[in-house]
This record gives sequence, C-alpha cells and structure tokens, in this order.
Amino acid sequence: MIIDCHGHYTTAPAAHDAWRKAQLEAHAAGQPAPPYPAIPDAAIVETIEANQLRLIHERGADMTIFSPRASTMGHHQGDEGVSIVWSRACNDLIARVCALFPNSFAAVCQLPQSPGTDLVASVAELRRCVADGFVGCNLNPDPSGGHWTSPPLTDAYWWPIYEAMTELDVPAMVHVSASCNPAFHATGAHYINADTTAFMQFLTGDLFARFPSLRFIIPHGGGAVPYHWGRYRGLAEMLGKEGAAVRLLDNVFFDTCVYHQPGIDLLARVIPTANILFGSEMVGAVRGIDPETGHHFDDTRRYIDALAIPEPDRAAIFAENARRVFPRLDALLTGQGR
Repeated sequence: MIIDCHGHYTTAPAAHDAWRKAQLEAHAAGQPAPPYPAIPDAAIVETIEANQLRLIHERGADMTIFSPRASTMGHHQGDEGVSIVWSRACNDLIARVCALFPNSFAAVCQLPQSPGTDLVASVAELRRCVADGFVGCNLNPDPSGGHWTSPPLTDAYWWPIYEAMTELDVPAMVHVSASCNPAFHATGAHYINADTTAFMQFLTGDLFARFPSLRFIIPHGGGAVPYHWGRYRGLAEMLGKEGAAVRLLDNVFFDTCVYHQPGIDLLARVIPTANILFGSEMVGAVRGIDPETGHHFDDTRRYIDALAIPEPDRAAIFAENARRVFPRLDALLTGQGR
C-alpha cells in the first residue's frame, strides 16, 4: 500500500475561490460576506477526477491525506471571524471530497489561526473536524504570513492546541500559508524557512517533556534540517542539549516532498526510515516536468522506488509510518479492510 501524507485541494471549484475573494472584499468594506455558494457534488467530482485522483492512479498510490490548499489558508487576511468562517468552509469541502472518494482520501483540517488571537477557535475547529472523521490538522507556526509575530512553537501559547491534539491522538503537519512579506517567496523560501525554523524551535525547547506523545510532520523534506544534520546535532551540543536532535525523532517526522533523487537519497541516509513518510504535494508548488528526467518533479514515488534500501524499509516509508503517525487513519483503513 502507498499512502501520500501530503496532499492539498489545489484544484477546488472556482465558486469556492470566488467566494473567498468576495469574503475578503466585503470585510475590507465593512460589509457582511455573501452567502457561501451551493457547490454541487458534480463540480467536486470533476475537479478531483481530472487532477488528484487521476494522478493517484497513474502514479500507483492508494490513499492521499488531503487538506485545504495551504497557500490560501491566509491566516493573515481579514480577522479571526473571517478566518473561522473560511476555515469551516475549506474543511467542509475537504469532508465532501473524502465522503465522495472514501477509498482514496483521508481528511486533515486547517485551523482558523489569526495573528494576535488565542487558540480557542482553533481548538474548537479541530474538535469539530475530528468528530467528523478527520485524522489530523495543519498547524501554521507563522499566522502573520512571513513576519513571524507568534511565539515559538515551544511557548505556552500553543499548549491548548497541543492538549487537544494529545487528547484526540492526532498529529499536526507544520505548514505555513502564503507570504505577504516580499522578502520571502512563498513556496521557495517561506515554506522552507518555516520547516527549518520549526525544527530549531523544537531543538531549543523542552516541549516533548511536557507533551511526550505529540507528533509533528515537518514537510518538504524537513526544510534544511536533514541536509545540515551535523549543524543541528552540533548546535544541540553547544546549547547544552546533548543528543537533543536525535531525541526529537521520537516526535518529529519528515515527508518526501523533495523533488530530485539526490535529495531523497540524502534524506534516507541521514534520517531513520521510521521517521520518513511518503509525500508528494502533487498538483502543488512544483508542477512541471524535470527536463533531466522527463518526469514530473512531484512524482516522488519514483525517487522512493530508486532508493537502495531494504524492501521492509520501503514499505515503512510508503505506508506503515503514516499509519503509525496517524492512528485515526490506521483505524479508517482497518475499517475498510486494508
């Protein structure tokens, strides 16, 4: 079995995106947002079958852990009320996709984070979504959109969401949204910055002493972390946290959204197999064909197939690790006889 741990609804129906534009314009004008449009199942089916589902079949995967489009979470846009309504609309759309294609998609939610606010609304939305069958959440460490005004992920500010994650036994993928800071290109800099920053915050704190069962997936191959592993091991020693980088692997995992073979080879050499989850983020940030290989950059199964690792390790990367990190996904698949 092959489980893609990192998929976003980047092809949502046009009416959904148009409503978001209208919502933000209404907020800026001090007016109420228009009603959310009635999107028929046929529109959802069309966008999924022509894109994500087609590629799942063509590339030989079985299941995608599916969440709203990360770049349009837009926590820095509008206010908390705007974010709550938008998050619910996005998550409800994901729930509909998973209900229409239950054998191919499992749901992960976005949270209505808003700069300068507490996490009460985020906890409520997480609980609502998990009750509706969602298996995890995406957590934005920088709701400001590239200005980094929130406390580090190890700060007590975040504890309410961690307490809920622990109670519900769900992991979070650390994933920022769009950048409103022109110094940081969203997918080429801001995403990778955030992945790296999250790991360093975990390294310098003692979060997992307080929450030993918390689980985080750092996407995009872990940002810079696996490729500078000696730097982080060394920094841990310098900071009086001997072995901390390695200990983080009890709680921190990396996906395979690394779009060339040498990067995947290095990831698998440095990071233990048990901490690598197959992911592609297909129809995402990098959609083109690599002229050096003739294949899509985000066809990441090819890279895992080419790894010189034992077959049990490959099976762990492709599915077993995801089932362990996402217990609710494992229960869902078990209930389907898989």
